[in-house]
Amino acid sequence: MSVAISAGLVKELRDKTGAGVMECKNALDEAGGDVDKAIVFLQERGVALAEKRQGRETSQGLVECYIHAGGRIGAMVEVNCETDFVARTDDFKSLVHDLAMQIAATGPLSVSDEDLPSDAEGDPAELCLLSQSFIKDDSRTIDQVVKEVIAKTGENIRIRRFSRFELGQ
Repeated sequence: MSVAISAGLVKELRDKTGAGVMECKNALDEAGGDVDKAIVFLQERGVALAEKRQGRETSQGLVECYIHAGGRIGAMVEVNCETDFVARTDDFKSLVHDLAMQIAATGPLSVSDEDLPSDAEGDPAELCLLSQSFIKDDSRTIDQVVKEVIAKTGENIRIRRFSRFELGQ
C-alpha cells in the first residue's frame, strides 16, 4: 500500500535538505511518508552520489578569505567544482565561506589524511580539515558537509588548498 505524499510534505523535506522536488518525493515514497527516514535516505544517496562523482575534473570554483573579528586570525581557501555555474550558487558560496571560517577557527594542518605531514603530532581527526567536526554543527564532519553540497549541486567538489594566518605565529 502506497502512502499519498502531499505537496506540503515534499516542501517540508525540501526546506530541510535543499534536495530537488522529485528527489524529495522519491525519498518520501521510499520512507513511507516519514520525513526523518526520508532525510536519512537522501543523505545516504548524497554520499553515494559524491563517491560516484569523485573522479570528475574540478577546474572552476572560488577562493574565499575570512578575517576573524579583531583582525588577528585569517584564512584563505580554494575550493574547486566542475562548472562556473555551480561556483556562483548560494550553496557553493556558503560552503566555501564556512570552510574559510572553519580553517580560521580550528587551524588544521592538511586537507585530508593523505596530505598530513609524517611528523605531525596530534589527533588526525583534528589536524585534517575533512575529518574535523563542523563548527556550525558538531554532529557532522567537514567531509559530510562537502558531500551534502555535492548531492545538492550534482557536481564534484574538492578542497584544493588553504592557508591560515595568525598574528605573531
